[in-house]
Amino acid sequence: MSDLDAILALTPTGPGQFRAEVPDGWQQGRGAFGGLVIALLVRAAAAAAADPTRPLRSLGAELCGPTQPGPADLFVDALRTGTGVTTLAVRLVQAGEVQAHAVAVHARTRDAGLQWTELRPPEFTAPSELPLGTPEEAPVFAQHCEFRPVHAPLFTGGDEARAEGWFRFKRPPSVRDAAYLAMLCDGWWPAVFSRLTSPRPTATLTYTLQPLADVAQLDPAQPVYHRARAVAMRAGYSVEFRELWSPAGELLALNQQTFAVIR
Repeated sequence: MSDLDAILALTPTGPGQFRAEVPDGWQQGRGAFGGLVIALLVRAAAAAAADPTRPLRSLGAELCGPTQPGPADLFVDALRTGTGVTTLAVRLVQAGEVQAHAVAVHARTRDAGLQWTELRPPEFTAPSELPLGTPEEAPVFAQHCEFRPVHAPLFTGGDEARAEGWFRFKRPPSVRDAAYLAMLCDGWWPAVFSRLTSPRPTATLTYTLQPLADVAQLDPAQPVYHRARAVAMRAGYSVEFRELWSPAGELLALNQQTFAVIR
């Protein structure tokens, strides 16, 4: 069992209630790595839905405050269960305060033959041809990750806010599910770093996820390809679109985040 298997394990404490243990060593600024917090919300929603025929189709989350190392309680409320869609609200609570919450939409397959992808896959450079590249200013959780970037240098005041490259966790979980996908989408640094002229603290405020593939079949030893661009910055808030691709060129997920760039 890898570290992530233990970290993402939930203990039921009541109907729609779970306890998680947020680890030390996975911080991103003042709180835990946002992808880890989102993954716990995803796992709690899936456990409460308890229906493998209705996988996660979409998730919208807000990170209200910094989740600290230590115990965290998760509460899931079913907003509605229909003939094809289950909608759940999830919140993560520490010391009586909501630090994160999400609405998760689980739904059955409608038409397995109706599918396409209009986004053009990246032109891959093989990961073996790219060196490892972790920024000196990387947060604590980055020690658990491998980055192979193929974008412009950071903090050089470039004319394009983008981020691109191969990413993997050094010790991926044995269970590769939507929670794992949520972590993969959040592993890379904000694309706006390419346009800034010096390091600045950032924090995810909002996070949306659309899983588009069955990640259970992914080879955990292989990285995934991250492609992102920050499309607008206003008043210190950056809006970023992210794509996650398999080494075979399959679109795995879409992710949108709003980052606060802190003074």
